[in-house]
Amino acid sequence: MHKIVQNLLNIENQVKSNLTYSNNLKLPKIIAVSKTFNIEKILPLIEYGHLHFGENKVQEAADKWTVFKKEKPQIKIHMIGKLQTNKVKHAVKLFDYIHSVDNKKLARKISDEQNKINKKIKVFIQVNIGNEIQKSGVNKNELNDLVSYCNEINLDLIGFMSIPPACDDSTIYFEEMRKLSIHYNLSELSMGMSSDYLEALNYSSTYLRIGSNIFGKRD
Repeated sequence: MHKIVQNLLNIENQVKSNLTYSNNLKLPKIIAVSKTFNIEKILPLIEYGHLHFGENKVQEAADKWTVFKKEKPQIKIHMIGKLQTNKVKHAVKLFDYIHSVDNKKLARKISDEQNKINKKIKVFIQVNIGNEIQKSGVNKNELNDLVSYCNEINLDLIGFMSIPPACDDSTIYFEEMRKLSIHYNLSELSMGMSSDYLEALNYSSTYLRIGSNIFGKRD
């Protein structure tokens, strides 16, 4: 078995065994974060049958995935990076999920572009849970307004995404995110990466974004 596939299986087994102690009611989906890796590196996972992959640049994702999406439409591509409004038209054609909606202008553009091609993308609002200046995401005090707007324009808002501050105990922020998802009655939470996905499990994360633990270190 290919090492990358074995890495994924090890993570899946870890997740299953740790679910016993978590608040999760369902097995979370593992997004293999394939950004910066070429298709040859990703191919073993595609051949194994893994379905969820994460990218953070529209053009790179289009170059890698356009052909595979036609051959295997069951593959789901997740936009996990910052999305600029001028790239939305192309993003909407390719991606199945967008995790990084953080303002009304972007939300409106996604709505307009998906309506043009009669496609419904699943959307997460990115919450800047640590109020970090250098990070994308909506601040908590503006969240209510953005949630209302997304519902108003009929976006398929399924949940929240966050990246906790690297220097702090991430469980404090995961718990805050869990409470927010309950408050807004949203069923999905995109949180937990290679360094903290087992902690995220304990706070009801339903999408784990894991890159280096599957593919190895990036150049």
